Amino acid sequence: MRLIAENLRVERGERAVLGSISLTLEPGEALALTGPNGAGKSTLLRALAGLLPLAGGAIRIEGGDDETPWTERLHLIGHADGVKNALTAAENAIFWAEFLGGDSAAVPSALDAVGLGHAADLPAAFLSAGQKRRLGLTRLVVARRDVWLLDEPATALDTDGLARLFALVETHREAGGVVVAATHSDLGWPKLRRMVLGRAV
Repeated sequence: MRLIAENLRVERGERAVLGSISLTLEPGEALALTGPNGAGKSTLLRALAGLLPLAGGAIRIEGGDDETPWTERLHLIGHADGVKNALTAAENAIFWAEFLGGDSAAVPSALDAVGLGHAADLPAAFLSAGQKRRLGLTRLVVARRDVWLLDEPATALDTDGLARLFALVETHREAGGVVVAATHSDLGWPKLRRMVLGRAV
């Protein structure tokens, strides 16, 4: 499966927020979007996710299940963790599995993968910011998607959390998935391409 974006342009009012952005990701590739605040990193992720109208350009995928809509072949993990405080950690993950058409039977292994197996029955309101971030990442496990769009994925994660995120990403890449991550941090992922202000390096 290849992710291809050609000459993407996003406007707010009549002002271009993104102009002429192009990228291609092959199976197993990861791309880091870097640049100063306001450079358009989050905007590009939202455009790739189909949440913003394009003023120009196109997004397409080649290979995989052509019958499944593009927006159902990706995960977007944004700044908000999306956690419901009134639900337990397990209940949050079960909700995402069912809502996203995933596998609720995968919830225990997903919680273990992010280091929250011990907190499965704990109300999410009692989790720390880093733990809520980990809980949000269980969406990546309980519902298989080809493309992961991650906005500042390292936010609030400690050393163990970063290692677990890396393990999830590597498993996804080994299975042929692709990742686009907007970040100000050095993620330390191997063979990580970078795009800075529209320039791939």
